[in-house]
Amino acid sequence: MRNHLKNLTLFLKGANFYRGIRLTSSILLPLILLYFLGYFQFAPAIVVGIFLNAPSDIPGSLKRKVNAILISIGLTVLITAIVLFLKPFFPLLILAITIISFAISLISVYGFRASLVSFSGLLAMVLAFAAEKTTHTDILLHLALISIGGLWYLCISYIFQLLVPKKDETQLLSDTLNLIGEYLNLRARLLTKKSKREALTQQAFLLQTQINEKHETLREVFHSERKKSGRSHYDEKQLLIFISSINIFELIEAKQLDYKELDRLFSDRKHYLRPAKKLNKILGNHLIRLSELLIQNKKIPNKNPLLKSLAKAKKIISIYVEDITLPKAREGALALQNLYDYQEQLLAEIRSIRRVMANVKDASSVSLKRQDASQFLTLQEYHPNVLIQNLSFKAPLFRHALRITVALVFAFVLGTILDIQNTYWILLTIIVIMRPNYGLTKERSKNRIIGTFIGATVAICIVLITQNVIIYSVLAIISLTLAFALMQQNYKSAAALITINVIFIYSIITPNALQVIQYRVIDTVIGASISIFANYLLWPSWEVNNLKHVLLEALQKNKTYLLATKDLYHNKTNNQLAYKIARKESFLAISNLNAAFQRLTQDPKSKQKEFQLIYNLTTLNQTMISATASIGSFILNHKTTPPSKEFDAVIDRVINTLQMSRAILQNVPPNTLKDAIPIDDAQKNLQNAFYDLGVKRDKNIKKGNIEINTKTLHQLQEAYLITSQLNWLKTLSENLKKATIRYNKIINEDNI
Repeated sequence: MRNHLKNLTLFLKGANFYRGIRLTSSILLPLILLYFLGYFQFAPAIVVGIFLNAPSDIPGSLKRKVNAILISIGLTVLITAIVLFLKPFFPLLILAITIISFAISLISVYGFRASLVSFSGLLAMVLAFAAEKTTHTDILLHLALISIGGLWYLCISYIFQLLVPKKDETQLLSDTLNLIGEYLNLRARLLTKKSKREALTQQAFLLQTQINEKHETLREVFHSERKKSGRSHYDEKQLLIFISSINIFELIEAKQLDYKELDRLFSDRKHYLRPAKKLNKILGNHLIRLSELLIQNKKIPNKNPLLKSLAKAKKIISIYVEDITLPKAREGALALQNLYDYQEQLLAEIRSIRRVMANVKDASSVSLKRQDASQFLTLQEYHPNVLIQNLSFKAPLFRHALRITVALVFAFVLGTILDIQNTYWILLTIIVIMRPNYGLTKERSKNRIIGTFIGATVAICIVLITQNVIIYSVLAIISLTLAFALMQQNYKSAAALITINVIFIYSIITPNALQVIQYRVIDTVIGASISIFANYLLWPSWEVNNLKHVLLEALQKNKTYLLATKDLYHNKTNNQLAYKIARKESFLAISNLNAAFQRLTQDPKSKQKEFQLIYNLTTLNQTMISATASIGSFILNHKTTPPSKEFDAVIDRVINTLQMSRAILQNVPPNTLKDAIPIDDAQKNLQNAFYDLGVKRDKNIKKGNIEINTKTLHQLQEAYLITSQLNWLKTLSENLKKATIRYNKIINEDNI
């Protein structure tokens, strides 16, 4: 019960519920005002204008938000005008629907915010069919009122932004910390759950993608804030938490462990890994709790459980050495020590977040160069070339535009022939449900139908119990607010609440509410069915065929990141910024690859060709980036020795192998570079360097020098980590090349 109350409190205090209140308020205020002024007949068109232009109001920079809403207003008014003026001319209307549907759908090539403007345009076309306007005067008045509604919503959104300017940022930060906490918990399970690693790894792909998306939005928000004349203390706190969240995520990514190696070292000694596993869970749960406290503004929890768990993870290293004894215990001890160092760094970042949230004075200032920060932004390109490049049958969004156009035209013609009462409900269902890939369309269709049935059932029960208009009005307002609040979190519940809202509004207008319910359910089922069949039959975009360009990008960013890590090792002072930018871009590239793999899992089983091969390609790319991050993280956080020529030789070999994999995918002859020194000799020399340090340490132990000094420990850690990770990277790159050859062969055979 307590947990449910906590979740309810978080929901009511969160930005999603606040967004629902904002939209409901923008609708109710003109309704009430126009009612008392005696101009209520103008209210429906204004409400339509609000509905049409609200989708573009998403978290991000205020400038982009305002621009998106203004573009949306202009687009929706233009489309509404075209449809209303062409209604009497059926052939021209069909032509207009075709052109509008295709052209507006293609706007989505310019990113997520543009896709919402595209949705508003399609929504305007659909809702125009519901408007009974016959004369030019009525049409022009309707267009003017829609414009007023859009501008009114823009004003309301701006006022709410002024009243609570940091609501969206706080929610984004909270969601990010929560996701990272879940990711840490999942990584804890990966440590010892050998039989479940494949399933857990697939879950990790999804979490990585979600975290990267949150970070990208937050980068945009904070960069826009930095352009203002100054930042408040609260801004500084938010920025510090954001930076720590990035550091934590990148530390986690840097510790993508070689689980086969851990299984070898601790195959029958899993109990030595349990303190590290427990610490990961405690750290993850603590982050989740901090994410909740960002919304609740309550006292932060005690740090003692964190410190005690860290001490146990430290102590287990000594116990392991005592039990196994040196030199046999050296590899395992160094593996545990590296794991401990990583978790200690995680705890340091979490404690930084704690200090910021506790308003500790020395944690309230941060300074970043504006020109440096701007380089971390992934800017959306709005050049016409982006659209031109997507005017190809090979482009998934081009095929989606064709698909949704055919589906909408078919549904409209079908509704006209069968004289369906509310054809626009079918069209509305199609534009809400249809997505570029089959899996998401199917999932949304299922949720939409189930939600509609649930909403209809609830509404029927209430309508049968009472015919009180006041109750209908109150429930319509509540359901509308909750529907908008849950739209992104739980689409099934949102669909149920929207159905309840529509039915109660019709119940107020007309006494025949049960007939409305019947039509609502039937039209939803028809629209959902058309969406699913269109996605499956009309130029389907199966993810297995769209993966090639995502793989090419991941390989390129992997290579660039590895090269930046090499440069960092040579000169830490001058190359940190370039390294961090390369790291960020590689994480985004692998996030896109992970997202593509997730879409593949949603396709029909019969279309998931070579699923295991693609899973291996995704995992190998992910693991390579993590292995590179592990080297980079160690270099950044420790004083290192000068890099050897053997280090450079192995790195160059791995980079060359990655380049060969790209060439294979591009069907061009690979360019093989000659090794500076024989690669086997380089690996052997690196291994000998680590062995020599071990021998030296063993001699000191025999002399009675049991305690190891920090310098010697770091040298051993560096030699062990660099040697093991380089050997691992070389093996991974070779396996990746083999998998790429197999994948490219399959793709080429399919294209013959």
